Amino acid sequence: MIWLYIGLVLWVGSHWFKRLAPGARAAMGDAGKGVVALASVAGVVAMVIGYRAADFVPVYTPIPGMGHLNNTLMLIALFLFGVGGTKGTLYPKMRHPMLWGTVTWVVAHLLVNGDAASIVLFGGMGLWALISMVLINRAGPWVAPTNGRGIKGDVMNLAGTLILFGVITMIHAWLGHPVFLGTYS
Repeated sequence: MIWLYIGLVLWVGSHWFKRLAPGARAAMGDAGKGVVALASVAGVVAMVIGYRAADFVPVYTPIPGMGHLNNTLMLIALFLFGVGGTKGTLYPKMRHPMLWGTVTWVVAHLLVNGDAASIVLFGGMGLWALISMVLINRAGPWVAPTNGRGIKGDVMNLAGTLILFGVITMIHAWLGHPVFLGTYS
């Protein structure tokens, strides 16, 4: 699972770099964006490799049928991921929609995966999201955006959510994890 841990460290480090070392990040200028993006992508690749290579070590047994709740929560998570980009009705009302989407994604996957690697991956990402919200909130008060698109943004987000959910389910099936069997994610 070493690659899983390395991936989490790269992901967390690249995302918290600006918060924890703002002077160092600012000194890097625009080149810093590329470094952070590269570290983030390397983190995702390492997490995928580490998760796929990890031995299955059961920790708890998921409740049968939780796959249906997982799928519902995943639709919600994907919708939350799109709130900032499509600027629908939630956009001016909700702080941290992508991070809340990550927390929802984590809960969904921990409902159907009870092995050690899943707990490390999903639990680590959940902790990252929750701590990120605290770090961002401590940096200053939230000023709600005013440039939303309203219902048009919601319709765009819903369409994108359904398309992305379809793509993700196909990828999961291709990897041997069919999402519509009721238990597995």
